[in-house]
Amino acid sequence: MTTEQILTPEDPSKIKASGFDPGILEVGDSYTRHFQEGPTEDTLIINMGPQHPSTHGVLRIVLELDGEYIKKAEPVLGYVHRMHEKMGENRSAAQFYPNTGRADYLHAIAWNWVWCGAVEKLGGIEVPERAEYIRVLTNELNRISSHLLWWGAYLLDLGAFTPIMYAFQDREYIMDLLQRCTGSRLTYCYFRFGGVSHDLDDVFMDGVREFVPYFRNRLPMFKALVTDNIILRKRVEDVGHFDQDLCRRYGATGPVCRGSAIPYDVRRAEPFSVYDKLDFEIPHYEEGDAMARYLVRMDEIEESLKIIEQCLERLPSAKGKHIVDKAPKPTYKAPAGEVYYAVEAARGEVSVLLSSDGGANPYRVKLRAPSYCNLSLFAEAAQGVLLGDAVSILGSLDLVIPEIDR
Repeated sequence: MTTEQILTPEDPSKIKASGFDPGILEVGDSYTRHFQEGPTEDTLIINMGPQHPSTHGVLRIVLELDGEYIKKAEPVLGYVHRMHEKMGENRSAAQFYPNTGRADYLHAIAWNWVWCGAVEKLGGIEVPERAEYIRVLTNELNRISSHLLWWGAYLLDLGAFTPIMYAFQDREYIMDLLQRCTGSRLTYCYFRFGGVSHDLDDVFMDGVREFVPYFRNRLPMFKALVTDNIILRKRVEDVGHFDQDLCRRYGATGPVCRGSAIPYDVRRAEPFSVYDKLDFEIPHYEEGDAMARYLVRMDEIEESLKIIEQCLERLPSAKGKHIVDKAPKPTYKAPAGEVYYAVEAARGEVSVLLSSDGGANPYRVKLRAPSYCNLSLFAEAAQGVLLGDAVSILGSLDLVIPEIDR
């Protein structure tokens, strides 16, 4: 029996008998077009994931290989789909809020913020200045912790074990601080409509003041150990080139587009909160390869430290309000209307389109996850590269699969 006969979709029994997964023939026209005919005489079709450690979650990529070179690549999604958007339409705005921390669980505060910001914008809710600075401060701490996990996991994908130990050591420091004010270590629910749930205490403030110089002194060690390491550079330089046209066609944002000389950052392009009052740069590089995306994130860590320092200096006194007077109750009904709100998360632009008819629950909820757009580049960019380089490209995207499979 030929491969073409085994993979003919009109005869599912033969497909199943062959040991080939028949489910992958049902994921859509794109997959069917590329793979239902099966491999040619000189190519091989394999699965990368969902158990493969470099996929960072239950992501599956079907690859057609010619030797060690990739001819075609197709991401297969849907393994952790939880219908977040539909849940947002069947709960009140306050009840849906905890869902946001379960999308990008590594930068949950940014997702908290986009939902609170959309509801506040629709309802005309003013946020006290102290609360705005608290939001920025905690958001940037969470951004650093997200980049640290990416840094350690990416290097682990490439074969280096030691850096992830340093990454988690410093990340635990940040999580201890955020736990102090939020009560959580991962899936935060700290923000409230009109502010934050708890004010910052002196223990937290002193801890942040100690953390900034401590961590800034760690960065030269990271550079010497990893960034300047010739082994890393051979794995990431001139690998996974994304030109600006590719980024724009797929809507790439965050470090992925900034690594291709597109200095787009929501904190500057569409300033929200008090970011327009703060002094920081938008790191970007022209090379467009995996190394450029790596350097963008490492530079962003330094910029986040600058933002944190400014927040510590400018934070209004403790007498300032951490939440608006007469804050909306859990039964709050957003007025009729439609708004779009966006924030800059660790992986790029996170945004929500919120539509309300004035009822108890939102009428429509549409979430934009940067990882979905960023992953979309992979199928095109991976064509013609070595299988080993595909791991490097995939890791440089810093994907969080649950925000893709919403």
